Amino acid sequence: MFGSFNISASGMTAQRLRMDVIAGNIANVNTTRTEDGGPYRRKIPVFREKTQSPFKILLHKEMTMEAGNGVGVVRIAEDQSPFKMIYNPSHPDANQDGYVAMPNVDITTEMVDMIDASRAYEANVTALNSSKNMALKALEIGKG
Repeated sequence: MFGSFNISASGMTAQRLRMDVIAGNIANVNTTRTEDGGPYRRKIPVFREKTQSPFKILLHKEMTMEAGNGVGVVRIAEDQSPFKMIYNPSHPDANQDGYVAMPNVDITTEMVDMIDASRAYEANVTALNSSKNMALKALEIGKG
C-alpha cells in the first residue's frame, strides 16, 4: 500500500521539476547570450522508472508482482534543434549579415507542456488521495 504513496509522490516531484524547467525555458525565450557564449538552449527533463534498491529486492524477493517503483529524473537534456535566426541588424548580438540567433524556445510548445505537466501532477494528487482514502477505509474495517 505504501508503494502507491511513493509512486504518486515521485510522480508529483518529477512533474514539479518539469514545470520548473519549463518556467526556465519561458523566462529565457529572449536570452541571446549565455555564459557559454551563445543563445539559450531549451532544456528538457529526461525521466526514467526508478530501480529497486538491493535492500528492497532482498526484503521483497518472494513478491513477484509489483505495480512499479515510481519515476525519477535521469538528467536535464538540451534540445539540439537549431536556433531561430531573426533579422535585427541593430541588436548587439547580430552577425555580420544582421541576423541574431534566438533561443530554440517556442512559447506555444512550452505552454502545452506546462498544461500537460500540470494535469499529470493533478492525476498523481488524485491517485495519492485515492490510496489514502483506501487506507483509511481499511483501518475502519477493524473498528466494529
